[in-house]
Amino acid sequence: MKVSIGTNIKEGPWGGGNLFAINLRNYLKKHGHDVVSNLYDDDIDIILITEPRKTSESSAFTHIDVKRYLKFVNFKTVVVHRFNECDERKNTNFVNNYLIEANKIADQSVFVSAWLKKLFVEQGLNSKNNLVIYGGANSDIFNRKGLANWTEGEKLKLVTHHWGANWNKGFEVYKYIDDLLDDDHWKQKISFTYIGNIPKNFTFKNSNLVKPLSGSELANKLKENNFYITGSINEPSGNHHIEAAQCGLPILYLNSGGTPEYCNGFGIEFNLNNIEEKIKYIFENYGNFHEKIKRYPHNSEKMSKEYLDLFEKLIEDKEEIILKRKIKKKSSGILRQIYLVTRKISEVFSN
Repeated sequence: MKVSIGTNIKEGPWGGGNLFAINLRNYLKKHGHDVVSNLYDDDIDIILITEPRKTSESSAFTHIDVKRYLKFVNFKTVVVHRFNECDERKNTNFVNNYLIEANKIADQSVFVSAWLKKLFVEQGLNSKNNLVIYGGANSDIFNRKGLANWTEGEKLKLVTHHWGANWNKGFEVYKYIDDLLDDDHWKQKISFTYIGNIPKNFTFKNSNLVKPLSGSELANKLKENNFYITGSINEPSGNHHIEAAQCGLPILYLNSGGTPEYCNGFGIEFNLNNIEEKIKYIFENYGNFHEKIKRYPHNSEKMSKEYLDLFEKLIEDKEEIILKRKIKKKSSGILRQIYLVTRKISEVFSN
């Protein structure tokens, strides 16, 4: 099977979508499948749209590129569209409509949370041919090996990390904790470390700020701590708390977006009105949290296997899928010749 993943993969700290593409690519290759990140080959079996917005630096191709590929090159290629973004996450007003329009080319939709699926269906997305596949991080990197122990009487070390610096990533919460550390009582009880990028004109007074990290460096830094906190609002899934949970850190989380689907049972829900009460509860019940997080189920191997199972099922049902398509194949004519020439030019310049 040949799969094209529509992500321009970046090395180093970048974001959850980038890590998804890396983990899925590596898993598929490990299991004997070919993986590309373009539409230059004529024999692609599965196209996975991950970012159809041409303006995004991570976008390897758009839904328009995919539509042309189907029309002029290989009409039998199956198209899957992965949703991991929405307007609600960053207070924008154009993303959802764009993704719904882009989705019209897809044979199958995949969402990173049930919350995100419900949001898009309620806003007009076709309710058929969609499912949820939860995300996960690489367990060879994000695991419990070397996790710091916490014993009663020690400071509780809280940590979080984000690549994105949008305010909705949780900075109202992180500022609250930073201000809380002005109080000598809390300064003796807890510490807080933030790993990653922060908004412009935002500073921490009492917290530890660490530059963005990735891979083993990030995992090792997370494992120096005892409990993770995410204040992210309307997060479709969030790779940050997944990485922390796989490292053995229970999660303090908001009841917002898809986050509870990943964190329920593996930490404690909070809000700004009860965060001090919840931290006190952690001190009293840390052992229970520590045991429960050992059963955290999400990782990239599980996620990637679910994608591979889906791809194989779609290939099996290919003929039926093609019959349901609304677009038509164009195998000849001047438009096809123009497309093939421009595709060849793009391939030459990309190399």
